[in-house]
Amino acid sequence: MNEPELNIIDGTPLDMLASRRSVLAARLVEPGPDEEELERMLDVAVRVPDHGRVTPWRLQVLSRQAQRELGDAFAEEFSRENPDVPADRLHLERIRPQRSPVLVIVSSRIVPDRDGVPPVEQLLSCGNVCFNLLHAATALGYAAQWVTNWPAYNERIKDVLGIPPDEHLVGFVHIGTPKGAPQERQRPEIAQVVSRLDHLPG
Repeated sequence: MNEPELNIIDGTPLDMLASRRSVLAARLVEPGPDEEELERMLDVAVRVPDHGRVTPWRLQVLSRQAQRELGDAFAEEFSRENPDVPADRLHLERIRPQRSPVLVIVSSRIVPDRDGVPPVEQLLSCGNVCFNLLHAATALGYAAQWVTNWPAYNERIKDVLGIPPDEHLVGFVHIGTPKGAPQERQRPEIAQVVSRLDHLPG
């Protein structure tokens, strides 16, 4: 069976949304977006639902030098928590944030006492920023991956990035040119996750 075409950008907007596929950060190579393209992506990223106009998110664009420094922090923290870690695994942790040409970190800036806008809604808005950034990268002909893994939940890593302890590191978004065509993954059947209600079930 033929693989479906993915990340279609020369069709309709719906074609792109229906075919969007993340590409592993390890398979994202140069060239990455230039400054003008990246600015467009960031502008699109923050056009998300934001109940109460709280602006509960912050974005950090890391230079290559900052990516290297973050890789050192990953390796140091992973080694501290895993004293017997093999050298090859430590190397993987060091290069984890350096795999793609561009790395954008999205974190929360929750306003806890905003009437009518509970923290969970603000955090969902942060997730929308990550997803919109994936769409923007795809629309400009690049590919991207939104990841978390252990560094997103590590207080030392948040600290070196200047993210307060009471905030969330929502995602590392890697952007670059895909090295080869992306592969489709299994998707749920709509009938498995969607129900149609003629009457309330409760």
